Amino acid sequence: MPETKTLETTTKTINALISGITKRQEDFDYTMTELGELAKAGGYTVVADVRQKADFPTGATYFGSGKVEEIREAAELHDASVVIVNDELSPSQLRNLEKQIKRHVVDRTQLILDIFGTRARSKQAKMQVEIAQLRYALPRLRNQTAGFDQQGGGSTGGGGAALANRGSGETQLEMDKRVLTKRISHIKHALLDEEQNAATRSSQRTASDIPTVALVGYTNSGKSTTMNGLLNLYADRPTDKQVFEKDMLFATLDTSVRRIDLPGNRQFLLSDTVGFVGKLPTKLVDSFKATLAEAKNADLLIHVVDYADDHYPEMMKVTEKTLKDIGIDENVPVIEAFNKADLRADHAEFPEVNGNQLIYSARDDASLRKLADMIEARIFANQVTATYQIPFTDGAAVNYINSVAKIAKTDYNETGTLITATMSKAQAARVQKYALEAE
Repeated sequence: MPETKTLETTTKTINALISGITKRQEDFDYTMTELGELAKAGGYTVVADVRQKADFPTGATYFGSGKVEEIREAAELHDASVVIVNDELSPSQLRNLEKQIKRHVVDRTQLILDIFGTRARSKQAKMQVEIAQLRYALPRLRNQTAGFDQQGGGSTGGGGAALANRGSGETQLEMDKRVLTKRISHIKHALLDEEQNAATRSSQRTASDIPTVALVGYTNSGKSTTMNGLLNLYADRPTDKQVFEKDMLFATLDTSVRRIDLPGNRQFLLSDTVGFVGKLPTKLVDSFKATLAEAKNADLLIHVVDYADDHYPEMMKVTEKTLKDIGIDENVPVIEAFNKADLRADHAEFPEVNGNQLIYSARDDASLRKLADMIEARIFANQVTATYQIPFTDGAAVNYINSVAKIAKTDYNETGTLITATMSKAQAARVQKYALEAE
């Protein structure tokens, strides 16, 4: 029996058929569901789903010959102009499939690259995506020239003309490769300058003695919603600082950094980073290492998890692997924040804290306050509490302490101002000469 399933269409976009091979993947069904969501994010309407149960793909066409024919028939039946494959195809597999299916074929890597290409907003993100796209396209240039070579050879009656035409195609191919290689090199140099500027801004934030916290996690887990919720509670003019959020994959690509002001002069910088996804192309991971530098240099990571998705354990594994791939130190403390508890079918209790884990909803103020409490307890754990005797002649020191420290008590005597305050060791060092005692 064929494994073709017809799916309902809801919007008038490009019709696409999604397809894949099981390859002994325990979470294969989920990866196919996710492929459908990626297709929608890429502007396609998924009209059919064809799957093959096989341990290994076929070398020439990825799918077996019978399944290739089934895909071709299903695409014709459901008027799908594009076939999307749940894996990265080799250039020859891509070419052979398109020839036999007679449809445009897009693999998972190309689909993700296309989505990133339309979502990138900052100059840095656009350059990172373009490098990844060009690196993907470079070995596949032959796909664009092979068809013309074959057509030219088939239209001539003499072997000499065909040979000349083939040589012309190869020359054009080499020229195209050189153009792409030069373009990659050019963007890399420009990107290096942009990354150095970003690194300078990041080092300036580090030098300010303000702790840094980074939101990381699977795409569409609720990182941006969490950031906006914290801004609403703890930032001046929060509407001016909101980041883009939407219920779709890869809604946010650019890293956003915002300052959160907790009560008692407890401040930290919160960054919202690009989300991860299963089978994230290596080319993109490499390109976005600089963008994820905010996470790499953070004092604390908030691993946001879509707790309402039954596949959240697999999502967590993908995030943890990606963080390891980009070189994030395993010693960086992590809060595992299980978001969307309000959407779970089992009506999970929230907010609920268990060690370094929080079950919460990013749309619930009580949950966000509990998250803020957890952040505060961890990033301000090693602060110094002391009493300072500051002469009336040094009003600047009083102003400094009041601006950066959590004030427990302020009093006055005949020689000056007595302030008991808690602040970071670096901040305390600036007024150490006035310290009377440490608690």
